[in-house]
Amino acid sequence: MTVKLDFEECLKDSPRFRASIELVEAEVSELETRLEKLLKLGNGLLESGRHYLAASRAFIVGICDLAHLGPPEPMMAECLDNFTQSLSHKLDSHAELLDATQHTLQQQIQTLVKEGLRGFREARRDFWRGAESLEAALTHNAEVPRRRAQEAEEAGAALKIARAGYRARALDYALQINVIEDKRKFDIMEFVLRLVEAQATHFQQGHEELCRLAQYRKELGGQLHRLVLNSAREKRDMEQRHVLLKQKELGGEEPEPSLREGPGGLVMEGHLFKRASNAFKTWSRRWFTIQSNQLVYQKKHKDPVTVVVDDLRLCTVKLCPDSERRFCFEVVSPSKSCLLQADSERLLQLWVSAVQSSIATAFNQARLDDSPRGPGQGSGHLAMGSAATLGSGGMTRGRDSGGVGHVAAQVQSVDGNAQCCDCREPAPEWASINLGVTLCIQCSGIHRSLGVHFSKVRSLTLDSWEPELVKLMCELGNVVMNQIYEARVEAMAVKKPGPSCSRQEKEAWIHAKYVEKKFLTKLPEIRGRRGGRGPPRGQPPVPPKPGTIRPQPGSFRPKPEPPSEDLGSLHPGALLFRAAGHPPSLPTMADALAHGADVNWVHGGQENATPLIQATAANSLLACEFLLQNGANVNQVDSHGRGPLHHATILGHTGLACLFLKRGADLGARDSEGRDPLTIAVETANADIVTLLRLAKMREVDAAQGQAGDETYLDIFRDFSLMASDDPEKLSRRSHDLHTL
Repeated sequence: MTVKLDFEECLKDSPRFRASIELVEAEVSELETRLEKLLKLGNGLLESGRHYLAASRAFIVGICDLAHLGPPEPMMAECLDNFTQSLSHKLDSHAELLDATQHTLQQQIQTLVKEGLRGFREARRDFWRGAESLEAALTHNAEVPRRRAQEAEEAGAALKIARAGYRARALDYALQINVIEDKRKFDIMEFVLRLVEAQATHFQQGHEELCRLAQYRKELGGQLHRLVLNSAREKRDMEQRHVLLKQKELGGEEPEPSLREGPGGLVMEGHLFKRASNAFKTWSRRWFTIQSNQLVYQKKHKDPVTVVVDDLRLCTVKLCPDSERRFCFEVVSPSKSCLLQADSERLLQLWVSAVQSSIATAFNQARLDDSPRGPGQGSGHLAMGSAATLGSGGMTRGRDSGGVGHVAAQVQSVDGNAQCCDCREPAPEWASINLGVTLCIQCSGIHRSLGVHFSKVRSLTLDSWEPELVKLMCELGNVVMNQIYEARVEAMAVKKPGPSCSRQEKEAWIHAKYVEKKFLTKLPEIRGRRGGRGPPRGQPPVPPKPGTIRPQPGSFRPKPEPPSEDLGSLHPGALLFRAAGHPPSLPTMADALAHGADVNWVHGGQENATPLIQATAANSLLACEFLLQNGANVNQVDSHGRGPLHHATILGHTGLACLFLKRGADLGARDSEGRDPLTIAVETANADIVTLLRLAKMREVDAAQGQAGDETYLDIFRDFSLMASDDPEKLSRRSHDLHTL
């Protein structure tokens, strides 16, 4: 409403006053309709809000139920407890908002409709009644004839009374109209203000609740990120394990009986058929276990175990060749005997050996319990015998150079590696293994697009890393490689892209840097490791330490290179060959490759040796790994028909032999004298290399027959790789050294 009535105009009862009255009545009627609609919408809002609160509280209960599913997990329980408590607080605040909204609706809008508009309606009714009475009195007074004086006097008196009553009602009506106009304004504005204040309180409480959890949410986000990475690695390992087991299962191979550590000592377990002692002599398949000097079995996991032999010291085990069934053996005790059947001849021998070892262990343990234990004594028969029988080989499974976070931290700790090599993005989680640099995820994608002949990209957090590859990454690094590939950036006044630059700018930079090689300078002289210099020219080579393996007859012996005052003038291939020698210089090798050196360059004056053979003669695991990652041919031979594996075998470099075998060296390659690497290893009496080569040949035979084989091969190679990286001196022992241990 915008009309405000004047009392004088009301007394005149002018047409303008009547028009204002009609306008006011129409607006008040529309106001009443809209207020009632607002009340209806508000009630609907309150009802839906309470439904939302009920559904949300039920949802919170469902979340809480997740925390009690399965074994307790502290991290998950803490997360659910904090977040459900926070959600409950926000729902309580929402309930307070609904209550405030309902109170405001009732106090302001509903009061305005029920009380304010009711007074207006009553005043309007009285006004129009007075108007009708005045109209009737006016009409009657006008119709009285002149000759009827008495009637005229009475009509005048009635008119006077009607006019007075009308004016009083008109004044009351005008007052009510003006009051309802003001009341409508401040009631509606007060309603909106209180509603906004309630909303502000609600959202302020929610903001404070979220701020309280801000630090926890940040820490939880980091923990979840690490869990996702670990889960991805575990998933990859499980998939690989699944493929191996599936191939093994499809090959029809029999399952191995398991050997594990139990609460009562070592435990051997597996399925066996058992003949019942009843008259029917029925056979049933049960899960048998050797534990705590007892032989027990059960049908299901939750079933109580049935003891076959109470004390293994009181029984013997024997084969049953006369039984009508195959692969049978009998466990005999003073009180009873039990006839058992394995699934194959091999499993039969394993079980018999295990039971015999357990009997011996029980006797030894009893003697040790009755007498003081001397130094070096212990119950190790079952551990030694069963482990050897089951072919565990004594190797630790799953060893690597460190966890996912350890590899990333180790590589990123190298000078300059904490930023992307190409755009300086902090905390890079990718690497180029042939260049030896760290990369951010965007630059790693650009490196992949260049092709593996330029860059081989691997994740520092998702991929598995061999120890020699980790050491190679730590030996090179962003600072060393950028001194090569960005040598002329400052002189050319070229701006290197930053982390915020577009992908197109980074792609152009990487292409110019690694493909076009615009920023290279001329070839330098041979540099020492990590940018230092090697021994001065003309000095004799450092004699080997006592106990190291000296070159054997027939091994590659590099001829002394003629002195050169300007090694930068050498052919890149010749420089690569020279840098791979003793002592190797990885930065110079990288520089030579950057200037176009052929990684398989042949030195005609050195028996057609390659840089890889030169690095083999220097016994440099890192130099060989660097050359192999950059495309060196592991089977390229010299003029005597000997490849890198031949030379590593002749020289007794076990770590290098292990590396070449992992990189696909040909086991059957023969030199000009008709000897393959295994023959050379036997002749040189190197027990470690003989073991490696024989295992590799067994692996080849299994692969040719479509069999996956067991993991012993991989375990031994993993152990040799770790030893070659961490304790290379231990690999210099020969067979006569091993006999003296």
